[in-house]
Amino acid sequence: TQPESIMTSLSRLGLLCTGLLLGYVLPSAAQERIETHSPNGKLTITVDMEQGAPNYEITYQDRPVVLKSALGINGNGEWTHDMQIAEVTRSSCDTTWKPLYGERSEIPDQYNQSIIRFTQTGHLSALQLEIRAYNEGIAFRYLFPEGGGYLHITDEATEFTLPEGTMAYFAPLAQAEHQKLPLRNWPGEADRPLTIELPNGLYGALCEAQVVDYVRTKFKLHESKANTLACSMYGAVDEIAPYATPWRVVMVAEKPGALIENNYLLLNLNPPCEIDTPWWIKPGKVMREVTLSTQGAKKLVDFAVKRNLQYIEFDAGWYGYEYEKASDASKVDVDPRRNPNNDLDMEEVVRYANDRGIGVWVYVNQRALAAQLDTILPLYHKWGIKGIKFGFVQVGSQMWTKWMHDAVKKCAEYQLMVDIHDEYRPTGFSRTYPNLLTQEGVRGNEEMPDATNNLILPFTRFVAGPADYTISYYFRDFNGYNPQMIDTLAPKARAIHATSGQQLAMTVVYYSPLQFLYWYDRPSDCQDEPELEFFDRVPTVWDDTKVLQGEIGEYITVARRKGNEWYVGCMNGVKPRSLDIPFDFLPTGQKYVAHIYRDGTVKTPTRTKVEVETRTVDAKTVLPAKLYGSGGLAIWLEPIETTKR
Repeated sequence: TQPESIMTSLSRLGLLCTGLLLGYVLPSAAQERIETHSPNGKLTITVDMEQGAPNYEITYQDRPVVLKSALGINGNGEWTHDMQIAEVTRSSCDTTWKPLYGERSEIPDQYNQSIIRFTQTGHLSALQLEIRAYNEGIAFRYLFPEGGGYLHITDEATEFTLPEGTMAYFAPLAQAEHQKLPLRNWPGEADRPLTIELPNGLYGALCEAQVVDYVRTKFKLHESKANTLACSMYGAVDEIAPYATPWRVVMVAEKPGALIENNYLLLNLNPPCEIDTPWWIKPGKVMREVTLSTQGAKKLVDFAVKRNLQYIEFDAGWYGYEYEKASDASKVDVDPRRNPNNDLDMEEVVRYANDRGIGVWVYVNQRALAAQLDTILPLYHKWGIKGIKFGFVQVGSQMWTKWMHDAVKKCAEYQLMVDIHDEYRPTGFSRTYPNLLTQEGVRGNEEMPDATNNLILPFTRFVAGPADYTISYYFRDFNGYNPQMIDTLAPKARAIHATSGQQLAMTVVYYSPLQFLYWYDRPSDCQDEPELEFFDRVPTVWDDTKVLQGEIGEYITVARRKGNEWYVGCMNGVKPRSLDIPFDFLPTGQKYVAHIYRDGTVKTPTRTKVEVETRTVDAKTVLPAKLYGSGGLAIWLEPIETTKR
């Protein structure tokens, strides 16, 4: 099968998936307890009625995940009481699909589904609860069917009562630091996804999927129920039935690394690709241009060619001060605080870059996007721009959520890729519109995080999807740099708390189809250190992904395959440790040359202190790795028969 690119006639008819196996209806209202099992039988969600109120619980091999918890929503009435189960429709799906790009080249989509239709005493319309039980987790959403009238949704009664002793990785904002907390005395509401550790040894993540025309929902501690999380909607939702809410998702895994391996679940809960001819969507590596001058940009293009980067990006200031209403994103007018010479010829730079196989991205603040979107998109397409980085976006309300996703759709009409920055977090929309390559919504290098943060992120933020972390390399401290070239962060004068080895490993561990490299670096910083071979070669999208080992906040080792080559990233937290890295993910009988890039010692004869080693390995190899605090290593594996000597 070909990657998703064209809406087939079947999908246009609205079928759930091409692998629909069976559907049947239970017409009797007498059934008060509805069980839906995952295909492998390990996960079960049970919905029952208690004095006219619907509840649910989730178990994994009879171990509790979510204890009996409330269901319900308002909209065209309060769907929390005086309800009856009128009908249950069951079906199953077992199929696979090929994404245009991703963390794997083929994605399974296998689930058992129940759609429960509720009626309510004194209410003429109905409410449906759609449930899907996957091997990777449970998903459910509310459906207001045709005839449901006008909807004014101000509250969702869905709750998550978790076992006593559950710990959560709490972060109040998308770019905030995570704290491991019990389910009490939280300093605010938790952003999503919310990763949890259950006392029975299981791991979970509470997520959202397909939040396209709704509001952001965070998790808050219930006012009166112990160990219970309630949904906190940003504001009201106004719609007309038929209408479906976003998916509420409970991922479950025996090991925390499985949450990362299974994060395609959120993509499965979104519609297939709507772009008929997506040939122009090309992931790659990118470096930002900060001189905002023609000469500086051309030097960066030359550096991109030399170091196998696919794009350069003009960041804030190329069209004026981004926060001023008068700044016009249809004209090049450099902010004098960035470059007082105002000597940037954008079209000349684009021509120069395109002639050398390098694409150009531009940053645009949402203030200008909201005012000028219909003007600048055809203009940028005419200029030859490849993508737009949305800056300082508004998130939360239904209006801005819908605007954001509509803007991505409009960008696709003009063959423009998108990177959304600041607080936006993904919920799987890039399956439907894969021109949305990545987004920030992460505590990345701009925040100068420590290694504990870096080792929590893979198991939390990256469960939701790709993140633009803005990987750096040479930069370690702001001292000695021109404040105009490092933007508003210069006064912080703080260092990035990660060794060179850890920054190399991030390109494998942190998935982003558009991967920013050398974020605080300049072409002149580079002295062609040997380990840059890894940055030069590492892809940004993959055919397979395996988490080999890891503990949240402590360490992680990830192996990813592109074609017949493998890349491994190992990142360590703040405490030094020794790990044995297994190579049993390699095919049996195949030998590889392993190019290993690790943090060295003070005697290592390069200023970055990175050692480069090669050795022959196979599936039986176990590599001892001694890791410094905040350190890491990266490995490039090429099959022995394709190695050129």
